[in-house]
Amino acid sequence: MQGAEPGRPLVKFNHCEKHIYGFRVPESCPLCGQAVGSRRLEEAPVSISNPFSNGHQEKCSFLLRPTQGTFLREYDGRSDLHVGITNTNGVVYNYNVHGVRRDEAGWEQSLSVPLLQPNMFGLVDQWDKYLDEFSASGAWLPHRYEENYHNCYSFTLTFINCILTTEGKKQLDKDEFTERYVVPRTRKASKYIMLYRAIEERGFYVADPPDPQADPP
Repeated sequence: MQGAEPGRPLVKFNHCEKHIYGFRVPESCPLCGQAVGSRRLEEAPVSISNPFSNGHQEKCSFLLRPTQGTFLREYDGRSDLHVGITNTNGVVYNYNVHGVRRDEAGWEQSLSVPLLQPNMFGLVDQWDKYLDEFSASGAWLPHRYEENYHNCYSFTLTFINCILTTEGKKQLDKDEFTERYVVPRTRKASKYIMLYRAIEERGFYVADPPDPQADPP
């Protein structure tokens, strides 16, 4: 996989009664051509949170990225996704047709789900040991890989459930884990990708501010 660029920062500012998004605040408004100033607090530019992170800087986390390419460039919402688990040094353990891989690069633009809650930090000292022992299991040999039923997701979720069992906690099935932890992040990422690509194409993106009189969703 090619190296994943982190992406340029996004900012939002208000002008012409619109929300305007870009990679920077321009000197003049792209809609009316007048100088952009922050005369009022509500007009001040704000940074847009980037949902992606460098997975190799995330400890003890579940990571998600496109199997091919990157989120900002190639991902189309239907592309296959690949998942893995990081150790305490940011090495990504993941399972594919070649068996268990230990990637030190290639996950620089990932969605991350931290796996250790505040009351579980006693696991940090044992995390790498558990992950190595789990990965050495015969269940994850190359010939056992099956695209639909014994795959990268099986590998990560089985490890997560082993950790939950160790902590005396309830295990999670695939649907529950996906709905609770993965879907909210992919929804946020999809909106960010749309915004990022629109700005790359047109130089800016314009949206109407929410109606303060509208009923809440």
